[in-house]
Formats: sequence, structure tokens, C-alpha cells
Amino acid sequence: MSDFDIDTLLVQASAQCGGLKDFGDDSFRPALQALLTALDGEAKLSPMGRQLLRQRIVEMLVNRLRVEDYCKRNPEILDEEIAQPVVIVGLPRTGTTLLQRILACDPRFYSLAWWESRYPVPPADGNDTRIAEAKVDVRMMIEAMPQLLSIHPLDAEQADEEVMLMEHSFYGAMEAYAHIPAYVAWREAQDKAPAYRYLKKLLQFVQWQKKQRGIQAQRWILKTPHHLHAMDALFAVFSDVRVIQTHRDPLQTVPSLASFVHTLWRIYSEQADAGAVGRQWNHQFAHSLRSTMQFRERLQEQRFLDVQFIDTVRQPMEVVREIYAFLDVPLDASVERAMQQWLQQNGRDRRAVHGYTAEQFGLSEVQLRRDYAAYRERYIEAAT
Repeated sequence: MSDFDIDTLLVQASAQCGGLKDFGDDSFRPALQALLTALDGEAKLSPMGRQLLRQRIVEMLVNRLRVEDYCKRNPEILDEEIAQPVVIVGLPRTGTTLLQRILACDPRFYSLAWWESRYPVPPADGNDTRIAEAKVDVRMMIEAMPQLLSIHPLDAEQADEEVMLMEHSFYGAMEAYAHIPAYVAWREAQDKAPAYRYLKKLLQFVQWQKKQRGIQAQRWILKTPHHLHAMDALFAVFSDVRVIQTHRDPLQTVPSLASFVHTLWRIYSEQADAGAVGRQWNHQFAHSLRSTMQFRERLQEQRFLDVQFIDTVRQPMEVVREIYAFLDVPLDASVERAMQQWLQQNGRDRRAVHGYTAEQFGLSEVQLRRDYAAYRERYIEAAT
């Protein structure tokens, strides 16, 4: 029997939770099956990679069981309001992390720390060691792949993407871990709304926990490039969302993204194909940017704010003021000082330079210019 057998994994997760059976909405099951089939049949995982991903999938199933149990015992969780969330989207490597962490300095905004995304459910024994465990995870990731820090500023306690929360629906960016084109093709054909409904439930759960710790805010600052793949579902579930879309030339960002993903693939496979990384991720984001452009053309109201990467780097506080005006939120002097202090303490010059070329990943300038022609004309060339 395969170690990616769905029934075996469900039984194991239940056993780890003292026999809990309710995994929540069954929409996750076909997604999980598509993922498991692809991991087993085409990912070329190493023995360690199979073990790590199997363990991660069981962890997420355990989390689903325990979230449902929490909600039954504390029904007020599902009364938590996720009002007017602010979602930062854009190609990876376009300043989304920088913007999110600057805005997270404002206590009026909820943000998701990396440790909360990695460990959204408190331990059953009441001994909450999640932050310490997350710090160990980050240290081990950096020791295994030191170049990760030059690509993404990993920090267990700073704001980060909700992408690991989205993985719990098994509609998330699971292809970041392995080459699983059949799963990607399956997911592209599906309605993504169930994944966003589950993301909302997890945000309600995390928000409820924050309130238990005395943290009170007004709205969320979220971010992940993955939302570009499902803008219609994002707006369907979070009907009052406001979106900040970041822009940088794909000629620079796509090869950088490929380098990052290839680094992750190498954790789980000894046969990580750099060319496959380039083909898969270039195709996905070229398609997603075209879809997002079409979605914006259909939108009847101004719900997007466009931000250029170069502006975020060169004049971050001017960009912040523009964002606050867009959100119709006053920017307090104390908050501005906190943001300035964060910027001084977290400069890009503190991390190593990220080196890569497009050719390493089977990409060329000619291809990238062709694949992103409409996007570059509207958001890159028009801004120069």
C-alpha cells in the first residue's frame, strides 16, 4: 500500500486526535486525493521528501479535526467578523512581504505571524510552545538551505503569508514543494470558493485566539501571490475586500521566483528539475496575471490600488500614505514612527544578494516578453 493512501492518512489523523472524526466540509477530499495521486506518481520525491510531506499532510488533517472540535466547543468562533480585509497580491519578489510587515506595525491591523500560519491550532495539553517550535523550524530550514534567507526574510514572529493556512483545504500552492503538474491541472479546473471559505474559517479561529490573548484590531492585512490564481473566489468569499497589487517587471521576478521554488523542491527531491520549475511557474503566473487583468476590467468599482516595487523600495512611507488614503484610514504619528523604526531595523542590505539567471530555469527574455506582453504594457511600461 502506498504511504500516500488517503484512507490510511485519515485514520492516522483521527487516531492522533483521540478518535475525532469530523474533518469539516468534505470539499477537501477530492483535492487531497488529487494531491496524493500526484505526489505518489510524478513528484520523484526522495525517501525523506515522502516522509516529510506525508507528515505535513497528516498534520494538516489533524488541524482540521481539532479546528472543528474547537468550533463545536466554542461556537462563538464562527461569529468572528472578518471585516474589510486588506489583501496584498502580486508576483513573488515584488515587495509584498515588505509592504505587509510595514503595515503590520499598526496595531489596528491583524496580521498573521509565520508561527500562526505554521501552527494555527493550540496544543491539546495547553502547553503552548508554538513560537518556540516555529523558531526551531525556521532555524532548521535556514541550516538546510542557507540561500533561503537571501530570497525570503524568514522570521517565525514576523508577519507572513497565509499560504500555509490555505494548504489545509489542499487547494493551496502545494506545487511549491514538488513537481506535480497533474495536481496543478486538476486544481486549475476547480471552483476555488471552498478553499476560500475554509481560509475564512481559519482566520476566524486565529482572530478568536488573538482576542483570547488580548489583541484587538479592526481588519486584517493579508498577502500571498497565490490569490492571483483565484481573484473571483477571493471576492466571492470576502465581499468587502480591498486589494493592493504590487508590480515589478516579470523579466526580473519570474526567474527569481523559479530560483526560490527550485530551492524548495530540492528539499524534497534529489531530482528537482530546474527547467520544470521555470515552465510550471511561468505558465501559472502568466495565466493568473491575465486572469486578474480581466477580473479588474469586469469589476464595477475601484477596489484595487496599484503599487510599483521601485516605489516601495525607494520611498516606502510615501507608498504607505497612499495606501492609508486608499483605505480611508488616518495614519497616526505613533504608527508612522513604529514603521520608520521597523524599516531601519530590517533593511535589505542585511541579507545576502540573491543570485540567479533566467537561463538556469529554461527561460529567456524573448519568452518572458511574449508571455507578459499585455501585463508589462499596462503596469510596467506605462509606469516608466
